[in-house]
Amino acid sequence: MAKKIEIRDLGLKDYKETWEYQEQLFREILDLKISNRRENKNEPTPNYLLFVEHPHVYTLGKSGDIRNLLCTEAQLQEKGASFYKINRGGDITYHGPGQIVGYPILDLENFFTDIHKYLRFLEEMVILTLAEYNIEAGRSPGETGVWLDAGTPYARKICAMGVRASRWVTMHGFAFNVNADLGYFDNIIPCGIQGKAVTSLNVELGKKIVSMEEVKGKLLHHFKTLFEAEYEYTNQ
Repeated sequence: MAKKIEIRDLGLKDYKETWEYQEQLFREILDLKISNRRENKNEPTPNYLLFVEHPHVYTLGKSGDIRNLLCTEAQLQEKGASFYKINRGGDITYHGPGQIVGYPILDLENFFTDIHKYLRFLEEMVILTLAEYNIEAGRSPGETGVWLDAGTPYARKICAMGVRASRWVTMHGFAFNVNADLGYFDNIIPCGIQGKAVTSLNVELGKKIVSMEEVKGKLLHHFKTLFEAEYEYTNQ
């Protein structure tokens, strides 16, 4: 099995451009798998993890409800935000500067063939990272992502997740609020969940800014351990 993962940090990049880039890598892996099976070959499939920050954007998953977007097209323009309906699971979410968005494009047949385990590992990666900042986080029954004070009136989400998979190849991923402008969440019902708040790492730590590079390093450490993988940084 090919357990090496290429890490590509895209910096600040338009959502649609990044989505197209994800689709390109996703299709390359799928095409190689199909070719391997058709020609009875065993060429190893690559794995990627993209890190990116997006300009302000709202995305709605394939099973989402457009009513969870609480502003008009004109209001979106006023806020400098864009909107896309996309092919991941989950409902509506927000991406913007100060948020670490991670897109693992993995052939899970290189690791394990279990989507639920995959989602739990992504959540655990964030939970372990938050523990390094002395923040206790966990899961909320029946809801994906990472939460603080789940099951209490103070429950708040710090990391959203939504993935797509085909033939065990994944795309889309997680959005971890590190220095996010939480005001942008007021324009949606996040993930379609009524009455639940969102938060950001800098808010929880009482800091103006938390080092994004430091957080990425911690995420990568736990990602590598959980998936028992090796990784290397490569150019886009």
